[in-house]
Amino acid sequence: MQRCMDAPTNFRDVLRRSPSRLRGEPSPAVAEKRLRILFVTSAHNSLSQRAYIALTEMGHDVTVQVVDSSHIIEAAVNAHQPDLVVCPMLKQFIPESVWRKYTCLVVHPGPHGDRGPSSLDWAIELGFDEWGVTVLEAVEEADAGDIWETRRFKLRPVGKSSIYRHEVRRAAVEMLVFAVHNFARGDFKPLPLDYEDPNVTGRLRPLIKQADRAIDWRCDSTASVVRKIRAAEGHPGVLDTIAGAEFYLFNVYVERGLRGRPGNIIATRGGAICRATVDGAVWITHLKAKEGGRAPVKAPYKLPATRALEVAGIVPDVPEIPVALHAPIPPGHTYREISYEEKAGVGYLNFDFYNGAMSTDQCRRLREAYLYARNRRSTKVIVLAGGADFFSNGIHLNVIEAAADQGEESWYNLHAIDDVVREILETDSHITISALSGDAAAGGVPLAVAADHVVAREDVVLNPYYQHMGGLYGSEYWTYLLPRRVGHELARELTSAPFTPIGTGRAVDIGLLDATFGDTVASFRAQVQGLAERLARHPDVSNWLEQKRRDRARDEQVKPLAAYRTEEMAKSHECFFGEDRSYHVARGLFVHKTGAPCKVQIPAATNDQKHLTPAQRAVTKVRQAKQSVAR
Repeated sequence: MQRCMDAPTNFRDVLRRSPSRLRGEPSPAVAEKRLRILFVTSAHNSLSQRAYIALTEMGHDVTVQVVDSSHIIEAAVNAHQPDLVVCPMLKQFIPESVWRKYTCLVVHPGPHGDRGPSSLDWAIELGFDEWGVTVLEAVEEADAGDIWETRRFKLRPVGKSSIYRHEVRRAAVEMLVFAVHNFARGDFKPLPLDYEDPNVTGRLRPLIKQADRAIDWRCDSTASVVRKIRAAEGHPGVLDTIAGAEFYLFNVYVERGLRGRPGNIIATRGGAICRATVDGAVWITHLKAKEGGRAPVKAPYKLPATRALEVAGIVPDVPEIPVALHAPIPPGHTYREISYEEKAGVGYLNFDFYNGAMSTDQCRRLREAYLYARNRRSTKVIVLAGGADFFSNGIHLNVIEAAADQGEESWYNLHAIDDVVREILETDSHITISALSGDAAAGGVPLAVAADHVVAREDVVLNPYYQHMGGLYGSEYWTYLLPRRVGHELARELTSAPFTPIGTGRAVDIGLLDATFGDTVASFRAQVQGLAERLARHPDVSNWLEQKRRDRARDEQVKPLAAYRTEEMAKSHECFFGEDRSYHVARGLFVHKTGAPCKVQIPAATNDQKHLTPAQRAVTKVRQAKQSVAR
């Protein structure tokens, strides 16, 4: 716990006084039989990371192998020879040589009997109220193997990615824990897929194509446009044409006030574009330029919509229509990236940045919003609420990649997020709480722990490191904030290779988080509200604030915040502008989706690189070049 709560009553006392007990995630049961498990996955995404945390906490030895072809799957399995293969998110077919020899458990985002590569897309596109997740055994035919576990859940009216990060992820991890336990027993018999069984509600569905997703702006209603874009959220997006150029559309919000000619861009706001429909309008926040046309595409990756258009040489002649930070706008009426509200002496600052990435502009707007919240004298507590899917993932690598001078934009972006963190650290008028409904990574973790107290939803995953991105040192005052929470030795461990994700249970144990509770975003936020309101009306608030001022003054005497920032930025400057280009190469790999260099590599007895992913080959090439220069 931080020193500022060592006043007459401390933070945990307030937690314990909750009307309904704030519960942390229960300690996982220790596995009776420790297994060597190989994760074979197309990306070590949020589901894969959360499953890794759950199984390693049970005592299993889990190795992660990111793959992009069947022969790499085969090479990885032969190299590791696991007891069990788990596929949290796999796009490739598992070779027969693997599934015949090893039990391979596959997570499929569909109910019992559902098959096909567009499962969740179809569920949203067809307007289903309920969907499911299944853990099945790999066989020759995709998704047709025996069923180990299956669950159903209600579909929220949100994008596919959000459903995946919450309902799918939670159910999948719980099922994998059960399935691995049953596999270890040795006597469990999975259920064969039988379409004659009335309980089997799924069926084989085809790959959903862009023709199925296409928007006809002349006749599609707002509801239809929203449904189509939500069904394609994350990947692949909905292909559409703007000013003669083809773009994929992502992240949509209803607009209930603006009107215009259907299909036309009628306004912009904070990087988003507003397009009219036959019965209203929608905000679209991100675009991705389509490759494969006659002219080369400068930025074939997701960008804020106005920036993607600008890179393509398109500048809409429409007004920028801002929205008031503190305006009482009902949910679902417009798009607002940053908002503020007050209740019972608590100010809630919501910042829902797409995929958790914070550009220079977004950081500057967030700082202005925070200063507004801090200047309010009607509140005693500020809650930094982030977004439902992400709290923050730090600087915006895609926007940096699209900049004319990528080193310069990296520099500006890091300074801008540092400015936000500094304002939080120097707040002596309010108690601050970071409330993580969603995941946090890189600079997003020190941003969160800059607050006086940090709480998180049970299912959240933390990745508090930077150096996987080509050795990026990072800033956000992390060399002050992380040791303040966990000590210097553990801070070094958390930020160094092998770059392991952290679950909320361990984060509480080591002091990175103060508490974890709530199995859904709604339940978590309701409990955060109760906690914040109890703090705001607590008689010891003035004592806590005075202690907080003394602690900050003492820390400033030992080493000023400016010194931490200067040291961190000097090392980051070398990453941005120095001769070593590893950061720029790694960022390019990440942005262009050609792989992530931080993933586990297949052990090799020779220098043959044929089994390496494109990302691994690129990083190897950079390292060899660096060694050559050194010689």
